[in-house]
Amino acid sequence: QFQLVESGGGSVQAGGSLRLSCAASATTGCMGWIRQVPGKEREGVAGIDSLARTTYADSVKGRFTISKDNAKRTLYLQMDSLLPGDTAMYYCAARNTFYCSGPFLRSDDYSYWGQGTLVTVSS
Repeated sequence: QFQLVESGGGSVQAGGSLRLSCAASATTGCMGWIRQVPGKEREGVAGIDSLARTTYADSVKGRFTISKDNAKRTLYLQMDSLLPGDTAMYYCAARNTFYCSGPFLRSDDYSYWGQGTLVTVSS
């Protein structure tokens, strides 16, 4: 069974940094990070495809960087200059294909999800 396991969340002050990691149980081409605040819709944060092309939500461009280590089957999200508005549960997501031409940002584009890791940014 394909699994995604996130780690790296925590609490940080505004302006600080965190790095999220997501370990996949198998190789998958397109992966992304989606976040959700209770009571609000899911928001795509960043996506990456098999060719390492990336896409970002406007709200995080220039502050977040998505990357993938294929040998380790691990997805990363480096988050810098964090803002209180970045507070959310962050989910790792993936499509069920070995090779994928994307990248994708919408939560509906992904088939598999991790359990989430909480990021809290205080002012």
